[in-house]
Amino acid sequence: MPSQQPKAKRALQEIWMAETKAAAELAFDAFIESYTPKYEKAADCLSKDRDALLAFYDFPAEHWKHLRTTNPIESTFATVRHRTIRSKGCLSNRTALAMVFQLLEAAQKSWRRLEGHNQLPKLVLGVTFNNGIEVIAKPADRQPITAAA
Repeated sequence: MPSQQPKAKRALQEIWMAETKAAAELAFDAFIESYTPKYEKAADCLSKDRDALLAFYDFPAEHWKHLRTTNPIESTFATVRHRTIRSKGCLSNRTALAMVFQLLEAAQKSWRRLEGHNQLPKLVLGVTFNNGIEVIAKPADRQPITAAA
């Protein structure tokens, strides 16, 4: 019997690569319906964290690429891991912490700037985004509208 992993991976990609939250919700429901009979624990794990997994749709679309990946975390600590493995046993807790700090200080000089960094003040101020687009309330009747792209 062939592995279900490639099929499940494609189904998961349909969730997090959907253009809208509504499309992601439909793909999520389809995934849960398809995989619950055989993989109940995995489906339950995803279901309980549904809101958190789809939360990036409430952020600016420019940020989605960054929110959908773990690469910034992995690449940041790759340098630290590379150095600490080679000096294993040679460091005290204090010197290891100092070395990690210095490595991260040096690494941050080559970090790319967040796409859509100009949107960060809006997020801090609590501006609402729907499917990556800023929601602006009309002053006359206070009905929300989405900003034109």
